[in-house]
Amino acid sequence: MQTTRGESWVAVQIILLAAIALVPNTWITWPDGLGTLGVVAGLIVGAIGAIFLALSALNLGSNLTVFPRPKDDGNMVQAGIYAFVRHPMYFGVICSALGWSLLRTNVIGVVLSLLLILFFDRKAAREEIWLREKYPNYGEYQKRVRKLIPFVY
Repeated sequence: MQTTRGESWVAVQIILLAAIALVPNTWITWPDGLGTLGVVAGLIVGAIGAIFLALSALNLGSNLTVFPRPKDDGNMVQAGIYAFVRHPMYFGVICSALGWSLLRTNVIGVVLSLLLILFFDRKAAREEIWLREKYPNYGEYQKRVRKLIPFVY
């Protein structure tokens, strides 16, 4: 019998994302001349995040859950966007948060968005323990496909 679905990971994720979304722009000012660059970069990075989120949800289908523990009746997905990165949804959230922070030219938001990489790396590590327990061929998939950032990490 499973004792947790990973609720604490979801709670911390919600807090981090709320902080990124709501942190005031006035705490640390954006360097002069970088505002336009931030906005353009934010739009591009945010769009990449939205694409990864949409493709992840489509590829997961009925396997989609907010919790890191896989569904009891789920199956392993390795096709589509999952052929390029094992946790594309996490990558999409990171890009979306970073894009939002850049768009708002929010220095603290950018730093918090970069902290999401560390958070999702640890969350994915916990999730992958459950995935290896559930799917015997997950270890082979781990060797073939990058964890969090397509083609990089």
